Formats: sequence, C-alpha cells, structure tokens
Amino acid sequence: MDASFWHQRWELGEIAFHEGEANSLLVKHFGLLNLAKGSRVFVPLCGKTQDIPWLLTQGYEVVGVELSEIAVKELFASLGIVPAISNVGSLIHYQGRNIDIFVGDIFDVTTGLIQPVDAIYDRAALVALPEDMRNQYTAHLINITMAAPQLIICFEYDQSVMPGPPFSVNAEEVMRHYESAYSWSLVESREVAGGLKGKADASEMVWVLTN
Repeated sequence: MDASFWHQRWELGEIAFHEGEANSLLVKHFGLLNLAKGSRVFVPLCGKTQDIPWLLTQGYEVVGVELSEIAVKELFASLGIVPAISNVGSLIHYQGRNIDIFVGDIFDVTTGLIQPVDAIYDRAALVALPEDMRNQYTAHLINITMAAPQLIICFEYDQSVMPGPPFSVNAEEVMRHYESAYSWSLVESREVAGGLKGKADASEMVWVLTN
C-alpha cells in the first residue's frame, strides 16, 4: 500500500471510513487523559474528521497530519476557517486559530514541527496501515511526540475474511508496539453492529496509554 492508494480514495470520494459526526468513543473516553483546556492534541492521518471540531469546541488545540490535501481543504472549509498556507520542507502547513495541519507523509514529520504535544488521538492511523508499516509508524510516533499519552481506537477481526483497511490490530500487537514506552489500559471493547463493512464480525477496542 502506498500514498497513491489514499490519494485515489479521496479523489474518487471513496471515503466510507469518514464519519459525519464526532466518534462516540472519543466523546466517551477522551476525558480519561485528564488534559487541561488548551492542551495540544496530535491527530495522525486525520482526514477531515469531525473529531477535530469536537476537540476544538472542548477547548483543545489540534495538530494533525494528513496525506490528502483534498481532505485538509475540506476540513478547513467545514470549520469555516481560512487557513494561512506555507511550505515546510516536503510538507504543506495549513494553519488557523488553535489548529495546525501538515499535508504530506507522516514519516516526514519531525518533533520540532508538532511540539508541544500533550496527547495523541489515534482512531484512523494505526488501523489504516499494513503490518509492516505499523511497526515503523508506532516507533516514529513515540519519537516525534516524546511518548505523549494516547487514546487509541482500533478493530480486531479475522483478517482472512476481509482485507483491510481498516486492518485488524489485536491486543497483543498494541502491547508489542507500545509496552516499552507506556502503561496501557483497555477501557472498552464492543462488537461492531452488523460487522465491519457488513463483511466481518469485529470488535472495536479503546486503549488509553499513559507514562
């Protein structure tokens, strides 16, 4: 899987993964991170998620990374924000009040670009990447955020029944990626009503990682 896969999905509007409202598990569990108002939340592979408006209305600042500039333009339009746009190396920086989104490859993002990061909200990044890239992604995420606390939402299902994305990321894998940097807690696991994409029985899991 390469960047062209996601660019094509956005260009064709094949974004069934996009939710039209804030994720209910985010709303329910984000408070477990115990962040003060004004804290800066990193949202990797953010798309045009409605989770970002929710975070902003809760009084947080948001910094995100997204491969598709189409998604970022639509995000700012939905927010009613006219961004300041600049080039930062290979990335494009969209900036508005309390929000910074970088367009490009997340592996080109450095600590200096996104700091300070007080927490990470990962609903769409870990599950979007195939296994070989997840190893690289999680190590990179720990590095650029200085192991900031995380709220992670992921799926577990029989990968042989349906190819990802979203990919199946089970508890053992979450621990393998993160146990060296974090203490972890599984705060909710629930069945996906109707199955994932109507094809595979699946569980949706919510993890809180702290240090």
